[in-house]
Amino acid sequence: MDHVLSALRETKEERDLRIRSLFSFFDSDNVGYLDHVKIEKGLFAMQIPVDYKFARELLAECDGNKDGRVDYSEFRKYMDDKELELYRIFQSIDVEHNGCILPEELWDALVKAGIEIDDDELARFVEHVDKDNNGIITFEEWRNFLLLYPHEATLENIYRYWERVCLVDIGEQTVIPEGISKHVHAAKYLIAGGVAGATSRTVTAPLDLLKVILQVQTARVSLGSTVREIWKDGGILRFFRGNGLNVMKVAPESAIKFYSYEMLKNVIARTKGEEQGDIGASGRLVAGGMAGAVAQTAIYPMDLVKTRLQTHVSEGGKVPSLGKLSKEIWIKEGPRAFYKGLVPSLLGIIPYAGIDLAAYETLKDLSRIYILHDSEPGPLVQLGCGTISGALGATCVYPLQVIRTRMQAQPTNTNAAYNGMSDVIRRTLNDEGRRGFYKGLFPNLLKVVPAASITYLVYESMKKSLDLS
Repeated sequence: MDHVLSALRETKEERDLRIRSLFSFFDSDNVGYLDHVKIEKGLFAMQIPVDYKFARELLAECDGNKDGRVDYSEFRKYMDDKELELYRIFQSIDVEHNGCILPEELWDALVKAGIEIDDDELARFVEHVDKDNNGIITFEEWRNFLLLYPHEATLENIYRYWERVCLVDIGEQTVIPEGISKHVHAAKYLIAGGVAGATSRTVTAPLDLLKVILQVQTARVSLGSTVREIWKDGGILRFFRGNGLNVMKVAPESAIKFYSYEMLKNVIARTKGEEQGDIGASGRLVAGGMAGAVAQTAIYPMDLVKTRLQTHVSEGGKVPSLGKLSKEIWIKEGPRAFYKGLVPSLLGIIPYAGIDLAAYETLKDLSRIYILHDSEPGPLVQLGCGTISGALGATCVYPLQVIRTRMQAQPTNTNAAYNGMSDVIRRTLNDEGRRGFYKGLFPNLLKVVPAASITYLVYESMKKSLDLS
């Protein structure tokens, strides 16, 4: 511990006072112990963007006798052990032994640990830890950054922790680590998101099919009669028609969105005259919306074929294969047919993301004030906020979904074919009124809660399985 004191340039008395003050900061009501609520509230007050799980992990690491409370002696032991651990890894990175970590030393250490990192990402890493902005990391800065990290301080864990505190929200409850397109964990994040999305879509496939069938109906039909018609057309399997294709497009769509977002974020930063850093809420909204548009355009032919499969009426129980249906569209309608309805689909992306993001942040703020009394929302509250904001965003842009689906489902070479987006709007308004633009909304909203819940639970489970959490 003498080596640590020397590196920190503080006396034993100064260190005792510092640790006692930190304990008192968490123990704001001066009861002599900490629990997970106090730890979570303290971390939030220190502007460390962590969640309920992180606070629980820190409590478990400090709680020597496992009674659910941390007294000062337990807190002090954690501090002693953690500072010694951080000093040892600091020394292993500081190969020149000059009492600080240079950027090139950190880069060498990360590469040796198998972590790929480029110059921009390294600069962001150093900038985040280097509080006095002198280009180097002192032991005090290193310790302050990692002191409350409850896991073993290996370089891989430290890098993951930095990823975690630098997460970016693109407005659809999707979080993307800075530089995900560059580092070794990108594939794992995409696998976790892909499995979560595939599971969620499969479970809610009957509701999605019901929504699509109702959207393309121009006559007045009831929910019950539509369900009976679907069952009559193919039994239980009919409710899952098109789901295979829906699942197939999850992974490429996520990958394209993630990588496009990272690239667009850098472009926006440069147009603002910034080399790096936060592009702000409006920048994230634009980058997220444009990334969504790029991903939607890339996988749109698959989406159109899925809609055709879902709305196809079986003849003698026969359903066309994916290849046969795609070939039919290509020959009879031409390659442009695969992009029918793309315009209304793209028009809804940024408004949806904006409404979703604004509602999500507002609901989180309200929950902090009226429900949690200034505590940071935990996973269940965040899930609830995301569910409500997602439902609100989807409802606001739902008419565009109806227009898109009707254009997708209608073959070009028929007498009743729609002649563009304006024709869909005119005919729907004349024949069905405004209510026509909201057909299928009820099953669509029924999807929101299970879809969000399943996605969240499976994603967290996959992160744990892939050692990302």
